[in-house]
Amino acid sequence: NPDTLRTRAAALHLHGLTAHWTEIATADWVAPLLDWEEQERARRSLERRVKAAHIGRFKPLCDFDWNWPKRCDRGSVEALMALDFLGDATNVVLVGPNGVGKSTLAQNIAHQALIQGHTVLFTSAGELLGDLCALDSDSALRRRLRHYASPQLLAIDEVGYLSYSNRHADLMFELISRRYQKTNAMVTTNRPFAEWREIFPNAACVVSLVDRLLHNA
Repeated sequence: NPDTLRTRAAALHLHGLTAHWTEIATADWVAPLLDWEEQERARRSLERRVKAAHIGRFKPLCDFDWNWPKRCDRGSVEALMALDFLGDATNVVLVGPNGVGKSTLAQNIAHQALIQGHTVLFTSAGELLGDLCALDSDSALRRRLRHYASPQLLAIDEVGYLSYSNRHADLMFELISRRYQKTNAMVTTNRPFAEWREIFPNAACVVSLVDRLLHNA
């Protein structure tokens, strides 16, 4: 369909083709050319997003040992892999003791989101909060918060392995608030929420942080 082909060419910003469309609309090389251009741009886009996501190496879900976490809702995890939660700013929280595969599950979900064309950033809580706290100017901090607030899916791994100061807690709350009901957060933690005051001792915002995280999760 020449109209469909022209729409595709315009979407690819191939202005030279569209300017001379009446001359080349029926040429048999147009459709393959558009196919090649779309495939190459998709490949490069995926490469850029994979590099920016920092997911790292991980065990694929097909090799995951479902018998090791003694209590694990496999159906829910597989439903998350369908990525329906990305459509309505739902958060994902994986809670469990050390060594049961929370990070592996989170990495698989994050990678599937990349494959489906979403932007993703995967980081540990320590790296994220250390990065934010190291900034010594308000303008630099605002830019960095925008960096963490912009991906469609932000995965924060290993919340609960370290304790943090009030400033760390405030920055985590600010980041979650910026993403609240707009984009998706995925968190893995080895501590139940009742113990998050031990992760962020004396921080006044802990209850509000948990509320924002769990409101649509």
